[in-house]
Parts: sequence; C-alpha cells; structure tokens
Amino acid sequence: MKSIRLYKQGTIDTSDLQFEDITIPEPKDDEIRVKILASSVCHTDLHIIEGDLPLKKSPIIPGHEIIGTIDKIGKNITQHKVGQRVGVAWLNNACLKCKFCKQGLENLCPNAQFTGYDNDGGYAEYVVVPETFAYPIPDIFTSEEAAPLMCAGVIGYRSLKLSNLKQGQTLGLFGFGASAHIVIQIAKYWNCEVFVFTRSKNHQQHALELGATWVGTTKDQPPHKIDAGITFAPSGPLIIDALKVLDYGGTLAINAIHLSDIPPIKWDYLWHEKQIRSVANVTRQDAKEFLELAGKIPIKTTVTAYSYIDVKQALKDMKESKINGAPVLKFTE
Repeated sequence: MKSIRLYKQGTIDTSDLQFEDITIPEPKDDEIRVKILASSVCHTDLHIIEGDLPLKKSPIIPGHEIIGTIDKIGKNITQHKVGQRVGVAWLNNACLKCKFCKQGLENLCPNAQFTGYDNDGGYAEYVVVPETFAYPIPDIFTSEEAAPLMCAGVIGYRSLKLSNLKQGQTLGLFGFGASAHIVIQIAKYWNCEVFVFTRSKNHQQHALELGATWVGTTKDQPPHKIDAGITFAPSGPLIIDALKVLDYGGTLAINAIHLSDIPPIKWDYLWHEKQIRSVANVTRQDAKEFLELAGKIPIKTTVTAYSYIDVKQALKDMKESKINGAPVLKFTE
C-alpha cells in the first residue's frame, strides 16, 4: 500500500518523511482494517514531525483523523461489519483496567496508545485499529468533511465541556484553526456569544462568517469579559492574555498537547475563583457524543484537499495559517 513514513524528526523541509509502498496490514482478532478515504492533517502531526513531541517509533505513519470503510475484520469482531464507514481518532487503545479507564477516563490511561504516534496512522491507504476505537460516521458528511471531526472536532468538544460553558454565556476562542472553527458552531448552537482572538485576518473573517460576535487580537479589548475560554495555540504567554479577559468564576481550557512555558501569573489574573484546565486527549464517549451532536447541528467543516504527495505543502499551509479550517489528504482521486 502507499504510505508516508516518518524516520527522523526535523523541520517540515528537513524531516525524513518517506513515500513508500509497504505491505497492507492484517487485522488481529479484535481489530478491523479500514481502507482510508480521507485523512486530515493536524497540528499534533506537526509537533511529532518537527520534534516538539518525542518520537516513540521509527518509522511511524503519522495521521489520526481518519475516515474510511472497513474492508476486513478479525474473528472476534461483533460491533462492526465489512463495508461500514468509520472514523479513527487520536486515542488508539487503552488498557481498560486501570483506575482511569474504569472511570471512563481512558484518555488518562498510563498505557494508552495513540494513532499515528504509538501505532501507524492515516497517512496511508489502510490502517488497523481495535474495533471499540472506531466510530460510525453520520451519513450527512462526506469523508473529506468528516475527517477533521475525528480530532479537531472531538478535542474541541471535550475542551468545551472542560471549560464549563453554559448556554447563553460568552465564550472566548484564542486562535482560530481547525478545532476552533468547529467549536464556534457548537457554541452558537448552544446560543452562546463567541469572541475570537486571532492575528490572522483570514481567520478573523472566517470567524465572522461562522457567527462570531467580535473578532480581534489579544491586544484588543473585547466588548466585555468572557465566561469561558479555550486556547488553541501552543503559546504559554497566550494563557496570560486569556486570563486577563476571563470573568470571575470563569474557566480557561488549554487545548494543546504541546505548550511553551507559561510566564509567572499575577494573582490578580487568577483570583476570584478563575480556573485553568488542561485538555488531555479524548475518550471514546467524547467521540460518540460529539459525532451525534455534529450530525444533529449539523457541523459544516471547511477543508482544503491535498494529494498525499503534497503532504509537506499541507503541513506548511497549516503551520503558516494560509488556509481556513483543515487540510485533508487523499490517496485516491
């Protein structure tokens, strides 16, 4: 099968990403094999490729926002069938026995494995995954439209939950890439006002088109303080900027797997029962809840399609905020 494998980390241009034909993987007894129709490109892929996150396996096929159809199943499979369209997300496996897994928090499992990081992911024609970590996709979405839902969407949904946002309140989004452009649609569905803080003029315009009440940079003063906030950029100083406009009792959720150091926080910025919450991975329940909600709203994802041979261009365009929404790789036309 066609694949893109990472051997050595570096910048987008210097990293050792190889286009290779390799053997199609065979599913184990409790696994399904998915023929990939679309695979979205995520900032976490960029962190893995450029070395912000340690390389766990070499070579590794990156990618964890996968949509495809099941073409082969293991002998113990009961929940899925051949021909079914499913999505595969970042969380690839967990022990299901530890104290976290028993609480439904398999995202915190010490033995969790992740797609495109511990196990081969979606920058290929096929992928295998345990059946309980694959999710049916609502028919309303094309495969390209659905791909960003599997990480940008699911982690955005979890961030919203951890931000404690309530219907009718004001949400602040700091950064406006793939995840934020989905989150704003959920917030608007919940009748919330949304302020968007981003330097990109293209992203500001995109936010307005999706219903933002106000857009600006972190140096601008919004109309009033926010009740909840979510940061998306891997910038520690951004946390201070967000706390400055967070109202009393508000929660700031940090949606980032990698973050530069947060500068010292003045007590005045955190006092009055403000909270900071990190967002670590997602659970299977998050994925199920979100996909149902996404189909109900329905979410309209903005995607830019790239051939797999243009993967470095997709990564660059995402890194440099040259596109709205999410880039999506295709292995077939």
